[in-house]
Amino acid sequence: MKRGRVDREAPGEHLVKELKWIHGVLRRDLNQLRRLADEVSRGASANRVQATVRSLQTRSPLWQLRVNCLSWCRLVHGHHGNEDVRIFPALRRSNPALIPAVNRLEADHRRISDLLDQVEALAKLLASDDRPETRKRLILALNDVRGGLLAHLDLEEATIIPTVRRWRDWPR
Repeated sequence: MKRGRVDREAPGEHLVKELKWIHGVLRRDLNQLRRLADEVSRGASANRVQATVRSLQTRSPLWQLRVNCLSWCRLVHGHHGNEDVRIFPALRRSNPALIPAVNRLEADHRRISDLLDQVEALAKLLASDDRPETRKRLILALNDVRGGLLAHLDLEEATIIPTVRRWRDWPR
């Protein structure tokens, strides 16, 4: 580096690092969802389930950056909404070959959104309806979120990162 000159990271590389950081946080929290599903299957109380879901809100580094703003599920919704509105259109413009993959990622976002809504609703329902059937539905929903989101994160990283890395400016 020459004196007085600051080497700046390419915008695409900065975006890749942010994307991987967010995905790492989500993967860590998804492991907690897997443990929660196991606890629900062993008879964890509704209070325990709700406390664990709340802990995803308060222990996540992203939540700490947005104190009193978003719960974990809303964080995922927001992350995906940003991708849908800003990143995916830019990907389509900069690399039309990615259009089928981007379409699939957007479809994943809608499916994952529905699953997150289902988890939130079932976690609340468990407080008043602690039947085995309700627990089983919550376990399945937790596992569906985990599996669907992990597969989505892997696909997203594999397909879009090479193109994003090449961005020197925001594609127009």
